Amino acid sequence: MPAPSLPASSAAPPAHRRTVRITVALLFAAWLVDYADRLVINLVLPSIGAEFDLDRTRQGLVVSAFFLAYALCQIPGGMLADRFGGRRVTLWALLAWSVFTALTGFAWSFAVLLALRFAFGVAEGVFPPAAMKVLVERTRPEERMGANGTVMSSNAIAAVITPLAVAPLVAVFGWRSAFWSTAALGLLALVAVRLWLPAPLPRGADAPAEGAGATSPPLREVLRKGVLWRFSLMMFGYSTIIWGLNTWVPSYLSEEHGVSLTAAGALLAVPALGAAAATVLGGRLSDRLGGHHRKVIVPGMGVSAGALLLMANTPSLAGFVVFGTLAVFAASLAYMPIFAVPMSGLAPEYVGVGGAVIIVGGQVAGIVAPPVMGALADAFSFQVAFGFLVLGAVIAAVMSCLTPQDATAFRAAADRAPRSPSPAKESA
Repeated sequence: MPAPSLPASSAAPPAHRRTVRITVALLFAAWLVDYADRLVINLVLPSIGAEFDLDRTRQGLVVSAFFLAYALCQIPGGMLADRFGGRRVTLWALLAWSVFTALTGFAWSFAVLLALRFAFGVAEGVFPPAAMKVLVERTRPEERMGANGTVMSSNAIAAVITPLAVAPLVAVFGWRSAFWSTAALGLLALVAVRLWLPAPLPRGADAPAEGAGATSPPLREVLRKGVLWRFSLMMFGYSTIIWGLNTWVPSYLSEEHGVSLTAAGALLAVPALGAAAATVLGGRLSDRLGGHHRKVIVPGMGVSAGALLLMANTPSLAGFVVFGTLAVFAASLAYMPIFAVPMSGLAPEYVGVGGAVIIVGGQVAGIVAPPVMGALADAFSFQVAFGFLVLGAVIAAVMSCLTPQDATAFRAAADRAPRSPSPAKESA
């Protein structure tokens, strides 16, 4: 795989550019394995369902067990990263999720599978805020979203590689071998991060780009006001589309069109490549626009909603792939813009927990979408299940209009949070 293109300011000294490049490359690799580990379950779900005699609703619960734990651990993971450091928590997460991924390959019942997927979710749940803190500590604000866009394009690249790699592996060795293989990759990523991650930038090098002396309010006040939770709800809408499609498209292709797992892997690579390009493009647009996410998200989600409706109702396999690719590309433009304003408006010491709050919305979507779509497919059809995803586009577009559009507006909204009375006022 060619190395990802890594953004860096032309005015930055060589040592800083090297820090950014190495940091982005290592986080790209760690996120690649993280996302591949999650995608494996979607690809082998038909095999697991057949072995354990599971209907679609219970298959959806297997996916949701991971997301439930993942969501519950986002904010604690951010607190751990802020307390013990992003690097240390990233290493803990890589080790723990590799162990539970390997153990998933030994599951012997539905109950055991649920327990292992929940434990796997706990282990992966602390990683995103820790990884975000690692990046923030080693980049400048003006390059941050571009760098993060490159890092997060790893998710889409994993969506390309994983089906192509897993399908032949499962065909020869069975579904359990897929989990053992990805666990080995996790250990390799652990060693790489442990050996080569650069030290953080000196404090002061990442001062806010907007407004000298601008400060971020205490995080508890931001949480109480709810401004971050509106961004979290935006992430919920986006992730409803992504995780709904990731979970059920392989089963749909197999059951409705008779597509083999190997052929499905090739077909799934097409929208995944579109998502990779859109994620990087969304990050660059965020940097250029200085936030103003609704300029990207509203048109993107409008196109995605229309494409989802066409995808759900086309009888043609080619049409399903074309419209699905368009839907994923348009939705993926929103991913980096969702983070842009909060990550610029929050002080570095709050980025771990602040990023976790936003990510929680995506994981709640992962809890809700798979079983709801499974139930809709069982009760009605896959067409109705895919139509449900339009709701995610509507939520993301609406919330993009109800959130601050730049870092200054974000801080102002946070400052309007109710403050605890001072001791002097209490005694007055």
